Amino acid sequence: MELEDVAAPREPGPGTVIVRPQAVGICGSDFHFFLGEFGDGSEFPRIQGHEVAGVVEAVGPDCVRDLRSGDSVALHPLTACGHCYPCRIGRGNACDNLSLIGIHTDGGLQELLSMPESLVFATSERRPAVATLAEPLSIAVRTMTRAGIVPGEHVAIFGAGPIGQAVGLLAAEQGGSVLMVDPVASRLALGQDLGAETLPWTTPSEVIDLVREWSGGEGPEVVVDATGQPDAIRAGMESAASAGRVLMVGFSHHDVSLRVFGFVDKELDVLGVSCCQGDEFAEAVAFVERHSTRVERLISRQFPLSRSAEALQWAMEHPADAMKVVIGEIN
Repeated sequence: MELEDVAAPREPGPGTVIVRPQAVGICGSDFHFFLGEFGDGSEFPRIQGHEVAGVVEAVGPDCVRDLRSGDSVALHPLTACGHCYPCRIGRGNACDNLSLIGIHTDGGLQELLSMPESLVFATSERRPAVATLAEPLSIAVRTMTRAGIVPGEHVAIFGAGPIGQAVGLLAAEQGGSVLMVDPVASRLALGQDLGAETLPWTTPSEVIDLVREWSGGEGPEVVVDATGQPDAIRAGMESAASAGRVLMVGFSHHDVSLRVFGFVDKELDVLGVSCCQGDEFAEAVAFVERHSTRVERLISRQFPLSRSAEALQWAMEHPADAMKVVIGEIN
């Protein structure tokens, strides 16, 4: 990663907004992209950053969302093609040809960024670092949409990192009883401070027994995997209640072997979770505005733009300490 001068965007065209990023969150997918685990290398060089908050610099003609220069905004990073099967059935978040800023096109780690107006969401949250949390929280909003949690249900979350914590906050707001499972004590402590019950990861068999016991014996109605790790995924599926829902949110390249009989015998609904829809991103922005003091606690450390390479390296080398690293002070 290098700091370079690049050409500034032109005056905004129809339906386009120029945004001045003020803070960019680092995501686990940024690690995978940086390490070359996406694509074939032809996508480099690339300006990273898809968890972006900033201010409107200029608004192009034919914009209809009443955005004005100086407005604080958070950016929805996904553009769908509108033509593939997921798009045709109203699930453009799973578009076969989706484009994400910071991965497929240049992202927020620059002073000025041109964006379609539809992806720019005004926010009353004036702290850019906090506003960046709308994007990871939008994944939790999507998880809630897929899970269909009703008040009183037990929700066991495997993985107490940023996405797991975000899912816990949303699940609790929807009336679920939340348990977080993780091997890292500091992450469990944060989850507990934010209102969840917690369980240290020990062995799969012990965790399965304890999760079932916590939920009253039958197993939780909802299990969310935010790890992508085979042992955790297997434990989550084994611990889930019959006719329960298991949601796969964690990202990894691991292969996972599972007992096929478990799907048939328990008739589990196993649901993948991708990025969010536009209306769900708006919900995430509103959640940040309602709970800004709580979600701010997810931020572990901030770096200026000039130290972006250091920020990424630190986050990759300190996974237990890096709940959410934000690159800010971009102005």
